[in-house]
Amino acid sequence: MICTHKQCLKEKGSDYQVQKAVKAGELYQIEKGIYADTRDVTTLAVISTKYPEAIITLDSAFYYHGLTDVIPDEYYIATSKHARKLRDSRIKQIFVPDEILNLGVIVMYRRDAMFRIYDKERMLIELLSRKNSIPYDYYKEILGNYRNQIHELDIERIQDYAESFPKHKMISEALSAEVF
Repeated sequence: MICTHKQCLKEKGSDYQVQKAVKAGELYQIEKGIYADTRDVTTLAVISTKYPEAIITLDSAFYYHGLTDVIPDEYYIATSKHARKLRDSRIKQIFVPDEILNLGVIVMYRRDAMFRIYDKERMLIELLSRKNSIPYDYYKEILGNYRNQIHELDIERIQDYAESFPKHKMISEALSAEVF
């Protein structure tokens, strides 16, 4: 179990009891404001606890969905374009307009982490909309994996997502030419 300082206070009753649990080895302080009942906590679990409203996107989402075997150096997270800049070297923050921020968000579980992530359909739209800023070989690898899984995807949902994006005509053309 991983939790914030606020959650620990709620459970233990006081800061003194939290510190007492840490000294007794019942609780471990992973980093400032983050505690766990075990020392072995993944970075993903820490990030998803520290930033519960953040959404895993881009390279991180492609990896967690099994669309690439390239492990990203940073965790790519989407936040509102009005959110404050996060000062965390492990994170690459992507600012997203509020109208499309929560479009396609699902909850995924991995080892000790529960986190918000965009579904595969939304990530296909993200891939196509950022085509020119992604290395060509990486783009082709992910697109090839999408083609292999095309029968598992919700085509109607993909088209609905495409219509919601600012560059929807370009995305729709890319869907027709490269995916379907």
